[in-house]
Amino acid sequence: MLNCNVIAIDLAKNLFQVCKTQSNGKVIYNKTISRAKLKELLIKEKQSLVAMESCGGTHYWAQFAKQAGHQIKAINARQVKAFRQGQKTDANDALAISVAARQPHIKGSRLLSVQEQCLQGIECMRDLLVKEKVSLGNQLRALLLEFGYPIAQGDTKLTQAIPEILEDAENSLTGAFRFTINRVYQRFTEAIEEVKLIEKQLHEVIKEDQTCIRLQALEGVGPVCAILIKIALGNITHFKNGREAAACFGLTPVQHSSGGKQNIGSISKVVGNKKLRSALYKGALAVVSQREVRSQKDIWLKALSVRRGKKVAAIALANKTIRTAFAMQKHNKDYQPQLLVA
Repeated sequence: MLNCNVIAIDLAKNLFQVCKTQSNGKVIYNKTISRAKLKELLIKEKQSLVAMESCGGTHYWAQFAKQAGHQIKAINARQVKAFRQGQKTDANDALAISVAARQPHIKGSRLLSVQEQCLQGIECMRDLLVKEKVSLGNQLRALLLEFGYPIAQGDTKLTQAIPEILEDAENSLTGAFRFTINRVYQRFTEAIEEVKLIEKQLHEVIKEDQTCIRLQALEGVGPVCAILIKIALGNITHFKNGREAAACFGLTPVQHSSGGKQNIGSISKVVGNKKLRSALYKGALAVVSQREVRSQKDIWLKALSVRRGKKVAAIALANKTIRTAFAMQKHNKDYQPQLLVA
């Protein structure tokens, strides 16, 4: 891979900075081209290593370049930044991508298939609607609390209380305010229905996906979490082992070691797959808090919970879940917990 030319692309919407370098690092050209010209360039160029940052549009251009016969390497933007010299310009960014792509210790980001992209897109839109629903509900509760209407938590309580408040002609709410509350309330109920429709579609997809069905056998893994794990572990060869996968998703402690002294801290809030980690943690916390002892893993989990607390135990279970899921994907086997003998 290092003996071929590198075509580094600083991605954008319409104008792209393209830097081509030889195997010895000499720059052949570093120019700005249009979207149409970039397609022509990738088709005409001989087989090269096409490198780009992992950002918006990466999957499309990676798939296009791969179809044109090139090798692909998508790099995390934080890793590229370390190789940029001079000021922040498109030309310097493209050159930094080219330099970073040649480094053997810089690992490329995993690229999703079209099917995985679609699954990820469905989950992202579902998550967006859930956030919108929660935001609208919180806004309605906060505004009506100022008028002396405390509303209990839960969508059902809110949908029961709002019509009663609006129909009460003796309260001090003005007509314009009632109209606005009603419109926001209608938006809230529509968001609830949209979330239900998308979740129904997700469940239909899961029923036809054997991987998601197998993953749901793991402790604390539901339909949404199963989809996120499937997407994250889609290309199993991207990771050497389950431990590396767990570290990549942010489920291992960070190190700040020096002088031969190891300083192990907590998990990082910056690195990793935050959405997957959050889903795993919530599911694991429910298992730690409510699950009865059924297997050897439950005995280990309860002992850890008593010794270190529920939150540490939940992260440990999330770490073990990813490592188990990796083994299941690698060997194409079902989850078989060691149940206690009655």
